Amino acid sequence: MSERQVIRVRDVMKRDYDLIDGMTTVDEALRTMQHVETKALIVDKRHEDDEYGMLLISDIARHVLAKDRAPERVNVYEIMAKPVISVDPEMDIRYCARLFERFELSRAPVVENGKVVGIVSFTDMVLKGLCRRFR
Repeated sequence: MSERQVIRVRDVMKRDYDLIDGMTTVDEALRTMQHVETKALIVDKRHEDDEYGMLLISDIARHVLAKDRAPERVNVYEIMAKPVISVDPEMDIRYCARLFERFELSRAPVVENGKVVGIVSFTDMVLKGLCRRFR
């Protein structure tokens, strides 16, 4: 019987992500997005005892676009999720997928030693994780 290879979050996460301030307007946040496939923006901590937040593109669609609000008049902190569930880079992607399922997440920041080191999504786990297993 062959030994099962453990695929960790670190192996599949995106290392490039956009970090923004909660006081930024939605308009500014969208203009400063640097990564083409970004579907989430990580909202930085205001101070050491604060927590990270996250703004999904779907949040912008629901809370700004659908309600016909002006993106230049809505601050990120008004519509972001905070605190967010984060995952450790050493977590097995099977457990990460279970965590996502239990809490109905689509993506989460990857935090190591209190700092964001990446972002992981179901898509990353399936396309990068499972595909790696079957090669």
